[in-house]
Amino acid sequence: MGRGDERTAQSRLTPLAVKLAGVTVLIALVLAPLALLTFCFAVELFVGVRPLRQGAAPGKRASAVIVVPAHNEAAILESRLWALVTAASGRARILLVADNCTDSTAEIARRLGVSVVERFDEERRGKGFALDFARQNLQDNPPDVVLIVDADCAMDGESISRLVGRCAATQRPCQGVNLQAPAPTASPAVQLSTFAFYIKNVVRQRALQRIAGRVHLLGTGMALPWAAFAQTNLATDHIVEDLKMGLELADAGHRPLFVEDATVWSNAETETNTLGQRQRWEGGFLQNALGTGPKMLLRSIGRRDARGTWASIDVLIPPFALLLMLDIAALAATAPLAWLAGAKQWPSLALAGTLALAGAGLALAWINGGRRFVSPGGLARAPLYLLWKLPLYLGFARRGAPKSWVRTGRGDV
Repeated sequence: MGRGDERTAQSRLTPLAVKLAGVTVLIALVLAPLALLTFCFAVELFVGVRPLRQGAAPGKRASAVIVVPAHNEAAILESRLWALVTAASGRARILLVADNCTDSTAEIARRLGVSVVERFDEERRGKGFALDFARQNLQDNPPDVVLIVDADCAMDGESISRLVGRCAATQRPCQGVNLQAPAPTASPAVQLSTFAFYIKNVVRQRALQRIAGRVHLLGTGMALPWAAFAQTNLATDHIVEDLKMGLELADAGHRPLFVEDATVWSNAETETNTLGQRQRWEGGFLQNALGTGPKMLLRSIGRRDARGTWASIDVLIPPFALLLMLDIAALAATAPLAWLAGAKQWPSLALAGTLALAGAGLALAWINGGRRFVSPGGLARAPLYLLWKLPLYLGFARRGAPKSWVRTGRGDV
């Protein structure tokens, strides 16, 4: 072949090479956000496996009030509230907010010697409004620390003392470990849900504390200095008001601190209630991520705030079941496209690699604490768990996230 023929062949190949490179770049751009989120999720799993070093409990004494927002909790209130009264004795007083109750919640609390305020407002419903009502009732004689505990949760006395003590000593919002009790005889769906609870509320919280210097507030088992409680925007019906509160406090300079040696427990839900609970939590989380995450990320990058940038990316990471489904769907769509077009496969391989890394992190987290919540048999049924949750995510795609708070049933308690 002469030089002229070679130049002709090269001129024909160049447009094809450019076209294939363009396809590869396009696929890479599509997969890049998922690869980044999956990689950051994997990093948090590895960073959060080890417990934090808490150090000695602060010795500072502080006045504290435990606020218990309650809506029609008569079915479970007496045993839970009496246990809290016993645990709080000599450590904090309790104020129960009977919010739009139509049962005997207020009467039960008074019979147990708990201070009660009742609120009736059918137009302004939700936990945020109940907390705002508590603040109004406390502002004439405010405590040093406000500790928020949901009516269906349990805390021991030492956990109360540690949360209140660290909050008073650091003057930062403090979040304890928030867990659902292991349910070894429950269905695999419930076991996997409690394991996901552990990953989100313990492993990833540890990682956030180490990497970003702050954590998320989780709605119960959280203590706030009065100054922070007084200034935060509580009167809202936001479906994840606790997450929103924590982000707003962090942005105002009050970065929540993880207190791992304080724990608040709730019972695992039934399978039916678990799906409803996930619909509220994950729908609210996605709503908040899409509405808040991008702005947080741009603001943090603009400030050259590396810790804030990581916290912003964390807000954007979907629940792992949804993240896994998105990764699998993206790989199923782009890998065959790249093969058919003759483009490079490295973008798909990069995403598959981050997904494998996340799987290894989950396995490590299960070995180091997670096995309490899900058995090996339950873990083996994880693909069925994804199928069980698929209608939930399809519902989000069709109708969007839930717009209002709906409490799950208490029949399983």
